[in-house]
Amino acid sequence: MNSKEHSWKNTGFRRLWFALLYSCKGLSAAWKNEAAFRQELLALIIVVPIGWSVGENGVEKALLIGVAIVVPIVELLNSAIEAVVDRFGPEHHELSGRAKDIGSAAVLVSIGLAVVVWVLVLFA
Repeated sequence: MNSKEHSWKNTGFRRLWFALLYSCKGLSAAWKNEAAFRQELLALIIVVPIGWSVGENGVEKALLIGVAIVVPIVELLNSAIEAVVDRFGPEHHELSGRAKDIGSAAVLVSIGLAVVVWVLVLFA
């Protein structure tokens, strides 16, 4: 089947359904293979109810909970980068190391953002 034949079959709700299935497969893979992702999701179990209870209005609740959810999102992207880099082999390459380091830095920055938002909302 060529790409033109395939493209019309996966449109509308069918495409959305398959996108949902692939996303669930990705979440499952991250849960199974990424300890940091599991830790961040478990932290959400604690942080989300706290954010809900300490936020004084909808905007504060959205900020506190939203930035907490950003961290595992960035972790998913970092894990995807690492998986692609590792796919090419275990030998060290400067660009591979740089890609992994930048992905890790993105996670760190997202955690820093979460901390700053929580501090500002709660104490400013």
